[in-house]
Amino acid sequence: MTTSRSLDAIQAFCDRQAAWTAETAEGLTRLESPTTDKAAVDRCGHELANRLQRLGASVTRLPHETAGDHILAEMGEGPARILLLGHFDTVWPVGQLARMPLERKGDRLFGPGVFDMKGGITIAMLAARALFEAGPPPACRLAMLWTSDEETGSVASEASILEQAGQSDAVLVLEPSGPQGALKTSRKGCGQFEMVVTGVAAHAGIEPERGCSAVHELARQIVDLESLHDSESGVTVNVGQVRGGTHANVIAAEARAMIDIRVETLKDADRLQRVMKTRTSVDDRTRVRTTGHFRPPLERTAAVVRLYEIARAVASELGHDLGEFATGGGSDGNLTAARGIATLDGLGAVGEGAHALHEQIDLSAVPWRAALLAGVIDRLAARGASLASH
Repeated sequence: MTTSRSLDAIQAFCDRQAAWTAETAEGLTRLESPTTDKAAVDRCGHELANRLQRLGASVTRLPHETAGDHILAEMGEGPARILLLGHFDTVWPVGQLARMPLERKGDRLFGPGVFDMKGGITIAMLAARALFEAGPPPACRLAMLWTSDEETGSVASEASILEQAGQSDAVLVLEPSGPQGALKTSRKGCGQFEMVVTGVAAHAGIEPERGCSAVHELARQIVDLESLHDSESGVTVNVGQVRGGTHANVIAAEARAMIDIRVETLKDADRLQRVMKTRTSVDDRTRVRTTGHFRPPLERTAAVVRLYEIARAVASELGHDLGEFATGGGSDGNLTAARGIATLDGLGAVGEGAHALHEQIDLSAVPWRAALLAGVIDRLAARGASLASH
């Protein structure tokens, strides 16, 4: 199979952009963008939009009242539409740069959010430059959707993600790569639930018989939740936060827990969603209410494998062995894959330390990752609108 242009030419173009690459990654990382700080996220989004416009993209800001505005960029023409997907929000608060300075150490660039995932955005922008500056443009419409709330579950961006993905033949996700640059061909579904137990308050010493402890009921529920854990099928359950009661001498009237459930299949997600929503109390003097939902899993379907095999072939031509990786963490690719849209994840930066103090990317890997992405886009464009199914 051949692309409409030389991979060598794409790689050579990307190799020549080392200064641009470093400046772009550093510039975006300097603009701290914690998900919950709309003003900060919008400052980063404004700069990102400006940079995309300088690439020749048509940029649309998708406004949101509470979350940061999402950024949609579009380039090119053709029968197929390919969506590059990712986020520019981070888990780090404003001021983290003072404790975790942006710095270069050889080929490594350290900083909050550089791996997850401003390095991935840089790769996408460099790939777009290679496609539209290093030869004839690809015969496709290239869209990029950069969202502002992925780190808190994509509540504000889910509708935009599904709308743009629904108009696309394939979705390429620029989340960080797996070990040694591996692509992510499966991700677990992520369920986030809150269980609230209501009991009856009473004095623990004078009239304990008139009370019914919400804390005790929650403890029973937590023990019972352990039965849902099934390592063999990939189901994990973690009660990560528990709160309840007011004083040691007061029988607790309320208690609550935050529960994380991970699954490998949509079937298990649906089953456990029903289990969580229909929880009942052991002691009928208490009431149990559970809210929450699943971000569906990204399953390793035939469509995912087809995209991976295309990427692996391109990587091989570029001189790299491209592995695949399964992870328990979720991304916006979970949403698109669950809708049946061909999705490939982990095309972003090579590095380590997502959400950690040693977060970093390998700048020397950016050119070949951008060439890989450009080559995949070019190869998919050559297939036209049938790219997701052949």
